[in-house]
Amino acid sequence: MPDFWRSSGYRLLHRAETPAGPRLAVTNAFLGAYLRRPEMAPPPEACAAERDLHAALVADPFLAPPHARIDAIADADARENWRVWLGFRDRLAAAGTVEDAYLSLFAGHAHGVPALFVDQLAHVLVRHVLEGTASGLAARAGELLFREQSISFADGAILSADRETVEMHAASGGFGSLGQLVVQAQTALRTVELDVLNDDNQAAYFGRDERHDTVLDLSFARPGLDALCRVLERWVAHLLDVRVSIQPVQRIDDQRWVWHTGLDAVASELLNDLYNGREVDEARMQRLLSLFRLEFADPSVMRRDVAGRPVYLAMAATEANTLRVKPQNLLVNLPLASRA
Repeated sequence: MPDFWRSSGYRLLHRAETPAGPRLAVTNAFLGAYLRRPEMAPPPEACAAERDLHAALVADPFLAPPHARIDAIADADARENWRVWLGFRDRLAAAGTVEDAYLSLFAGHAHGVPALFVDQLAHVLVRHVLEGTASGLAARAGELLFREQSISFADGAILSADRETVEMHAASGGFGSLGQLVVQAQTALRTVELDVLNDDNQAAYFGRDERHDTVLDLSFARPGLDALCRVLERWVAHLLDVRVSIQPVQRIDDQRWVWHTGLDAVASELLNDLYNGREVDEARMQRLLSLFRLEFADPSVMRRDVAGRPVYLAMAATEANTLRVKPQNLLVNLPLASRA
């Protein structure tokens, strides 16, 4: 099977058997690689104290530097950044596994953890969930769980491209070979061409996975949307040990609609308004990208008052046509009996 997303650090983690099942145990090598990321490297103007601290932590990622060593760093922002990272490292160490650390963030203990670190944990977890896949569509769909997307509508299709890549191409004039996205920046329009994945060319994803330069078609009944459903099913199964099935639907036609959750902030507000019978204008409805029906394989794991009923999900774009999926919503907002 092809390997991918090496930058996630997945291969540097240790697979450990725990009462909750196989988990990813934090290692020195994983933390050391974290410290070698470009965003963690001291800038050229960094003082000697910061460079020395960085080098010492690369050599021993679990080193507990004395406060005086951080206080010796000349730049106040750098001092704060190192305190934040060390707090994050200590959270990982205390949790023992990436899964437990990630889940703890959404149990009221996320204070002080930057969104970048949350996304990076999701990155390596999705990589674990997708271990063994040969589907480039599944891997590309997995990117939605940790990378913001730019949404474009073309000939009735809903196309999802990596926002950072789109902005880079729009600024530099770079382009690929297939599929046209028209990207509207704040000050200019440019045409950006990126490869749209389908059943025939999905294998091309591997080998260019770190470039984030492929497009996923999220239109109803297209394989890209189906691939996203399968990724979300595996996400829930791994982190909650609960089996669910997720299928796209075109509308919610359910007189007994009892539970829903948005996969992003915009969709959450939209579903809440629809559920409560509030009027939703046409512009907001047009930003609704997808609806889904989630069903539990074993209804006994659900809250008794909603057992056996489907859960409706949605994704929606912002006014700027961006999409930031919040995969944690599927971990904290499902009607599980253990949370009743």
